[in-house]
Amino acid sequence: MAMQRGSSTANTSGKAATSAASESYTGRDSSTSGLGGRGAHTPRYTLGLLQTPRSSADSSGGFSSGGARPGSSSGEGFAPSRAAPGSRVKPLAPGRGESYFGDKSSCVENTSTLNLTSSSSVQGLSSACAGKPPLSSSRSVCRNHTPLMGYSVTSSSAVSSHTAASVIVAVVEGRGLARGEVGIASIDLKSPEVILSQFADNTTYAKVITKLKILTPLEIVMSNTACDPGNTTKLFSLITEHFKNVTFTTVQRKYFNETKGLEYIEQLCASEFSTIFMEIQSKYYCLAAAAALLKYVEFIQNSVYAPKSLKVRFQGSEKTAMIDSSSAQNLELVINNRDSRNGHTLFGVLNYTKTPGGSRRLRSNILEPLVDAETINMRLDCVQELLQDEELFFGLQAVISKFLDTEQLLSVLVQIPKQDTVKTAESKITNLIYLKHTLELVEPLKAALRSCNTPLLKAYYNSLEDTRFGIILEKITTVINDDTRYTKGCLSMRTQKCYAVKPNINEFLDIARRTYTEIVDDIAGMIAQLAQKYNLPMKTSFSSARGFFIQMNADCSTLPNGQLPSEFTKITKMKNTYSFTSSDLIKMNERCQESLREIYHMTYLIVCKLLNEIYEHIHCLYKLSDIVSMLDMLLSFAHACTLSDYGPNMSGKSTYLKQIALCQIMAQIGSYVPAEYCSFRIAEQIFTRIGMDDDIETNASTFMKEMKEITYIIQNANDKSLIIIDELGRGTSAEEGIGICYAVCEYLLNLKAFTLFATHFLELCHIDALYPNVENCHFEVQHVRSSAGSKEKIAYTYTLSKGYTEEKNYGLKAAEVSSLPSSVILDAREITNRIAKKILHRQKSTPEMMRQRAVYQLAMRLVQTARNSRLDTDSLRIYLKGLKKKCEDSCTAPRRNDEQK
Repeated sequence: MAMQRGSSTANTSGKAATSAASESYTGRDSSTSGLGGRGAHTPRYTLGLLQTPRSSADSSGGFSSGGARPGSSSGEGFAPSRAAPGSRVKPLAPGRGESYFGDKSSCVENTSTLNLTSSSSVQGLSSACAGKPPLSSSRSVCRNHTPLMGYSVTSSSAVSSHTAASVIVAVVEGRGLARGEVGIASIDLKSPEVILSQFADNTTYAKVITKLKILTPLEIVMSNTACDPGNTTKLFSLITEHFKNVTFTTVQRKYFNETKGLEYIEQLCASEFSTIFMEIQSKYYCLAAAAALLKYVEFIQNSVYAPKSLKVRFQGSEKTAMIDSSSAQNLELVINNRDSRNGHTLFGVLNYTKTPGGSRRLRSNILEPLVDAETINMRLDCVQELLQDEELFFGLQAVISKFLDTEQLLSVLVQIPKQDTVKTAESKITNLIYLKHTLELVEPLKAALRSCNTPLLKAYYNSLEDTRFGIILEKITTVINDDTRYTKGCLSMRTQKCYAVKPNINEFLDIARRTYTEIVDDIAGMIAQLAQKYNLPMKTSFSSARGFFIQMNADCSTLPNGQLPSEFTKITKMKNTYSFTSSDLIKMNERCQESLREIYHMTYLIVCKLLNEIYEHIHCLYKLSDIVSMLDMLLSFAHACTLSDYGPNMSGKSTYLKQIALCQIMAQIGSYVPAEYCSFRIAEQIFTRIGMDDDIETNASTFMKEMKEITYIIQNANDKSLIIIDELGRGTSAEEGIGICYAVCEYLLNLKAFTLFATHFLELCHIDALYPNVENCHFEVQHVRSSAGSKEKIAYTYTLSKGYTEEKNYGLKAAEVSSLPSSVILDAREITNRIAKKILHRQKSTPEMMRQRAVYQLAMRLVQTARNSRLDTDSLRIYLKGLKKKCEDSCTAPRRNDEQK
């Protein structure tokens, strides 16, 4: 974990605190000082950061030595082609923003550095970069990324912070005959996990769009050849169309290199996940995407990943069910269609997680449900045990709620900064405290799981027996105080960081801490004297932005002339609360900050040495992170079950259809679903076309939207799909609507996909006469007379019955209970009756037509039976005799009717 430097050449005559600290951190060099190693003179500070002395190389314009990595060399210019959200990709002018230096430890070449420029911006770059750091880039048009070492931790119960986009994705497509083969690599800046995917997609690129929607990227990286003017690929056009608020960056195609990608994975993948190599060796496109992604992320993060530090996994499309983005929107899985801030979604209903990792896992599972029955049943068994054993449930929940964002902590720990600043030093100390806090929860978690019975929970208990957890914690407690822990409040946490290291490890650190304590005591004493001097109720307050300041609750009328004394400055007032400072207090804050920087610097050196010692064991945290997030999600499922039995909260078929899809998803993620709600069969894809309130307008645009959705379903569905279609064909005439519905139904019947098709076209219900694998169902209604007895109203029973409805003129009856004038309703009823008589007259059939229809139906049934029948011989004989009798009855019925007449 520690950064290896050259031999020390620090001035040994200096008696500054750093000389002792450098002894505890081998290999620091004064020529690469930053926070690493300093000379005997007092350090210079600028805007709160340690100012780095410049080396001879720097003075000549080569590179800045502060924090430079060994083996660095200048190379090509760096100016990524980038587009702000919603705009086209355009090259950026180079600037002094950041520097990139190669590092052997992250398999970045030393001889040639990364060039992400499009060809049009290379020519003017060399002159612009002369005399400056060789690789620099302005990032003014791009949204801020998660800082390299910044680690914002909220309380474990507040998980809303994870919703901010932090995923960077690289996408590349094959060319020529390989077009349609797509490789995707993604990494979450809050989690040290690289996810690789590769699959063949069709011309709609449905799988790619769905995958990206699930990842919710902050930024998408693609090859510059994908957006060449006049030759933009269809994939690039579709992605930019669907992700208008996402930043796009293009890099030269040569950086999508599968050989370099494999080298990256071999050098960065933690040993626990080394089986990935067998899966990805022939996955050239996802390896190519990984090469460009990791190179780019190291640039924007201004850091490199430590060797053998990343979790890498291959995620094929065959392991989870695919829910396209339109279906996810229709079902309101994670976003409410009426109000995006509203939590009335499936995610909102199920989300009782206590950690950010658990919340992320739940969201991912909802959008990509499992298709493996064994894994699903293991989860269901766990939820059932949690429901039956209250002690286990509450014991686990109490421990899980104390965990911080373990994935984000890991992400920070495995990155090595290229520059040492006060900020990186403070962050490393903070992260070590978080690591100690996390490891101290392993034993309580084991204790909570000790009495579990289900195989999955037992496996988690056994995983926590890993001796590396104890080894790391033991090494930490040899250096860090036992009572040092994560606390809320910036001043409280600052105190924890200052006194994290045990006394007597570094005498100069002890002296610096005493100095800091004296300054803080002096500040409190000064404010107390001011309060006594002016006879005002002043108290000492602190904020991370202002440092120490004075706060006072007082009415304006109690102040002399209604104002504070003139020596106080920066006065703000909120109701009766005054906040202010003084020139003396500002100076003391500066002294306090300088003392704090000295403490952080010396503590940082000790922490770096400690991290270097424990680094070989730290990969067990991947296992812990996975266990915590999964247990959190399972506890959330159990909690949701105790609060609701999932009954419907509205009426009508659309609610019923949506409920079926949601129950299917819940079942496939392992959330407990009562058996009466879900006849469970695993679906590999879930497609929905559900009528929404805004679909009521029957216009051309709505009709085209319907056709696009149905086209997508037809192109991508198979016999393992769950398809739900509600009210197709409402955007056109009744005749065309019936024709389209009938044709779509026949296509899906031949596909053998499990389909629920809701319609108001009653003519469609007769399709069961031709296809034995069709079943009609309807919702029953009752007719209730009003108390006056003059009007009849419809009462919904919410009861689903077999067969098609016998209800006639449903629309007229619904109109009767509305506020329409009675004269309009009477006219509507009369016109309806006339039209119905005309249609009935046209539909009169001759005996020959009836016979032909019966023969056709018999033929269709025989074909369907031959293809799909699983009946034994005797049952099949009985069924065929029944078909014969039904056909004969249908053929002779017209003749009998004529004879009777």
